[in-house]
Amino acid sequence: MLLDTASLYFRAYFGVPESVKAPDGTPVNAVRGLLDFIDRLVRDHRPGHLVACMDADWRPHWRVELIPSYKAHRVAKEHPGGPDEEEVPDTLSPQVPVIEAVLDAVGIARVGVAGYEADDVIGTFTARATGPVDIVTGDRDLYQLVDDARGVRVLYPLKGVGTLQSTDEAVLREKYGVDGGGYADLALLRGDPSDGLPGVPGIGEKTAARLLADFGDLAGIMAAVDDPKAKITPSQRRRLDEARPYLAVAPKVVRVAGDVPLPDVDTALPRAPRDPAALEELAGRWGLGGSLQRLLGTLEA
Repeated sequence: MLLDTASLYFRAYFGVPESVKAPDGTPVNAVRGLLDFIDRLVRDHRPGHLVACMDADWRPHWRVELIPSYKAHRVAKEHPGGPDEEEVPDTLSPQVPVIEAVLDAVGIARVGVAGYEADDVIGTFTARATGPVDIVTGDRDLYQLVDDARGVRVLYPLKGVGTLQSTDEAVLREKYGVDGGGYADLALLRGDPSDGLPGVPGIGEKTAARLLADFGDLAGIMAAVDDPKAKITPSQRRRLDEARPYLAVAPKVVRVAGDVPLPDVDTALPRAPRDPAALEELAGRWGLGGSLQRLLGTLEA
């Protein structure tokens, strides 16, 4: 089981009241909410291995170089020598180091790699997996990894993590008209304002799905643009032709990496805390109470 950790703690932050606080009054709603999420996921799905995948760089420079608008609207502060700061709620940012410390003390593998997003870490773990993989994320971008033949599915939270959409290729075909392998092409054609991806003007989701059904993939669509005999409307041909500079670079931006240099980590689900003393100190300082105890009980069981 691979967790898109930021996606889940953002959901926890907005789903759990800020009145959930540490003894000193600091909000810990994202911390406790994430622990409750992980507890429920482990209880319901019993993964043998679990990785909390992190954004070491939520807006990698190599993606921005290709498409400068990539996530640009979410930048709070630019740092030329390193990752830009993402605009996040004031009371969430201080909780992230606490989340990281608690996961480390519990012994849940936590992996982020410099220059890459959590999606890329997830993509690489998925590529290396020798058995079924559950990806837990509220980000539809990861639908591109769904692969029935390999047992790779996305568990997409509809309400908390108690109600998850188990996303396989049948779900993707019903909702989007593509399978996992076609989802990235669909996404780059239609664009995604939330990620600053412009897409091809005039090519929406349904048109993109029809083009992919007719021509197979992006390469097939562009071959049709170059073929006067291909059954493609004049306006679509013109729009796709004009979008060639974008379409030349968009695949590398939209498709998750599968070759991230992952560290050597023990991904096995822990039965007991890795650092009980540190965990006891964190629990007392941040008032983690029942959320932490429930998770530890579930892991032990």
